[in-house]
Amino acid sequence: MATRTQLPDSLAARLERVRERMENACARARREPAGVKLLAVTKVFGPEAIREAWALGLRDFGENYVQEMERKAAAIADLADIRFHLIGHLQSNKTKKAAQLFASIDAIDSTKLAQRLDGESKATDAMIEVKLSGEETKSGADPADVPMIVDAIRSSRHLKLVGLMTVPPWSEDAEASRPYFARLRELAGQYAIPELSMGMSNDLEVAIEEGATWVRVGTALFGRRRKP
Repeated sequence: MATRTQLPDSLAARLERVRERMENACARARREPAGVKLLAVTKVFGPEAIREAWALGLRDFGENYVQEMERKAAAIADLADIRFHLIGHLQSNKTKKAAQLFASIDAIDSTKLAQRLDGESKATDAMIEVKLSGEETKSGADPADVPMIVDAIRSSRHLKLVGLMTVPPWSEDAEASRPYFARLRELAGQYAIPELSMGMSNDLEVAIEEGATWVRVGTALFGRRRKP
């Protein structure tokens, strides 16, 4: 029975359900739950949502836009141990601000972008976003370009290559995402890249079964995004 502090559709209750889904998927895949981290996607939601999630123990948050993060930054500057990941496409003319605002840039898709970020002289975690579908609306590096981007990041002074990220085509059938997740895992293995950011609210179980170390969850935590 829900308590006064954890109503059926409260953020606390949603977070509990997401964590239960993650744990069940780990059990099926015979993986340790500690090996899969939750990235709370707060795009379009305000600082109050970040504060509430932080109070529940979340520390890693994903944002899609530099400008939006810039608007929120002052309102959550007092929150300790919080880390923001940029998971949306980054234009090369916004690398300076991105380096200031984000601890991790998870959507690097070119050697040029890697070099520009390194030139900001700030220690930053880096993930390469790989485009594994033919969708024109999706951003990300072609798999054939991954070796060059890996080299550019690993030879940089300030970037640390930690993982690969991908966004499969949307489908109501979570199983449709499996080939994309499997392909990303294979790519990571080729280049000894430890982290895999893949899987969202609708397909996080399949992603975990295929080796995800980060799942990016927005809707299942915060509800449908509202237009600003």
